[in-house]
Amino acid sequence: MTTTKTALRRLLGLTALCASLLAGAAEWPSQPVKIVVPYPPGGAADTVARIYADALSGALGQSVLVDNRPGAGTAIAAEYVAAAPADGHTLALVPTGQLTVLPHIVQRLKFDPEKSFAPISLLAYTSVVFAANRQVPAQSLTELVELARSRPGELSYSSSGSGTIIHLAGEYFRLTSGADLLHVPFKGSAPAVTAVLGGSVDVAVDSLTILAPQIQAGKLKGLAIASRQRSPLLPDVPTVAELGYPGFEVTSWFGLSAPAATPQAIIERLNVEIAKAAASPAVQEKLAAQGLVAWPSTPEAFAEQVRSDSAKYAEVVAKSHITFD
Repeated sequence: MTTTKTALRRLLGLTALCASLLAGAAEWPSQPVKIVVPYPPGGAADTVARIYADALSGALGQSVLVDNRPGAGTAIAAEYVAAAPADGHTLALVPTGQLTVLPHIVQRLKFDPEKSFAPISLLAYTSVVFAANRQVPAQSLTELVELARSRPGELSYSSSGSGTIIHLAGEYFRLTSGADLLHVPFKGSAPAVTAVLGGSVDVAVDSLTILAPQIQAGKLKGLAIASRQRSPLLPDVPTVAELGYPGFEVTSWFGLSAPAATPQAIIERLNVEIAKAAASPAVQEKLAAQGLVAWPSTPEAFAEQVRSDSAKYAEVVAKSHITFD
């Protein structure tokens, strides 16, 4: 009898908890929602966050704000969201490298890539581009490789931060081509590209979103794009595969997550609203203008993307001996 009463009390407790969570979800959002971006303003991640924030603001009936928290290879932002209340008012803009590369190069992260977050949806993807300062004596990626081989360690490339997918793309190409390029990390795409424009770094490795305008304006030399096909934004820039490196492809994707234990009703509501936004011609046009493609998904598909990419990039990290700067 005692056991039965104990079980009944537990059941009633769980029922009350579920009712409380459902009530909280029904009232959500009760205040502005914040999307935490692990880079400064101006980069591809920031662009994606702002496009979806605008779309979600109307759908949710509350302001959706972007909170830029760069640093520590995106770990600062991830740790902030992981520790935030799981009430749906603090969300994470997740770039590829945050959950698939960073855990392989930092031993004591204050978050778990699988357990600390509740995946909501993928948002968009873009391709990685290689571009050079106008003063670099190489007119193509092939010539850059030859130059780097003849001057090992002298040529440098910038990235938006250690442990990012941009950093990994640079190291992946270094391993594949044998071009001995020195990695110079920055806290975001804007300062990374500025350094290349100014000549203090030779090569920019970044997203199509960031580099296309600079190449179109003639400020940087487009060398190659790490995608299956050339981009309509840069039709004269060949793919890396075209230049003798078959299968070389690096996709930079962005997703949205919430702190673990966020009510499922909130996750589902956000997933539905993201799918609606991604299907909107206005959102698609804004993304396409920046070299981005809308890419909504189920939470399960997002989680699987993280797992598969993590396994793939772990090998590159090991072979290239990437460490956190």
